[in-house]
Amino acid sequence: MRRSQANILVTIPISHFCEKARWALERAGIDHVERRHIQIVHQVAARLAGGGMTAPVLRTADGVFSDSTDILRYADTFLPEPAWLYPADTTLRADVVALERRYDAVLGVEGRRWLYHEVFKDPRPFMSYNLTGVPRWERMVFPFALPAATVYINRYLDIDEDTVSRALRLVDEELDAVADRLADERRYLTGERFTAADLAFAALAAPLIVPPQYGTPLPAPDDMPARMADRVRAWREHPAGRFAMRLFAEQRRTTVASVDRSR
Repeated sequence: MRRSQANILVTIPISHFCEKARWALERAGIDHVERRHIQIVHQVAARLAGGGMTAPVLRTADGVFSDSTDILRYADTFLPEPAWLYPADTTLRADVVALERRYDAVLGVEGRRWLYHEVFKDPRPFMSYNLTGVPRWERMVFPFALPAATVYINRYLDIDEDTVSRALRLVDEELDAVADRLADERRYLTGERFTAADLAFAALAAPLIVPPQYGTPLPAPDDMPARMADRVRAWREHPAGRFAMRLFAEQRRTTVASVDRSR
């Protein structure tokens, strides 16, 4: 990785939006320290890093980037044009940008809604994954803060039975749309080139397919409650799910950024 000074990435370890940023930085070889935090605490960390209330936030000597898309664009500045996530061709670039925005707004939001809804039914099997790399005091506090955090997150993300039912419908529609786009046997979403559209789709589909190459450990389907495992296995077998799994297997780097565990 390229060595650079004081690049700090603030994340929630399991967040798929954070994985989107993490993937882009590692792909570009941009050295950084990842500072991981539990939900709600991450809002304070994000603000202290110069961002808003959400993660990821990347703080660099070049400025603060407080959105996953901004981080992807920043990563492109370290790469030669053939490797850009946002191609120079204006027509192709417009297609890539539109797809990324769509996946951010629909797949990212609705997949997260389903995931939290399921996890909150019994958080115990998932707690260790959520705490990977966070400061020791956060690991100690998390079990006691979880009941209040559950109420807050459900309200903040608008999670209830009705919204989750809608989320599942929207997720399935999105996967079907991706499958339709790939039906002509193109290698990637916009043709023969890996772009931000592909990276965003794969990263934001991660709650649905739990890929083993994810940038932090995730539970395998066999470690999940049956109701979740059945959906994950079905999504993995969907053409769009198989595509996302292939992107993780072929494109995701195994080299991971350093995680600051000193605090």
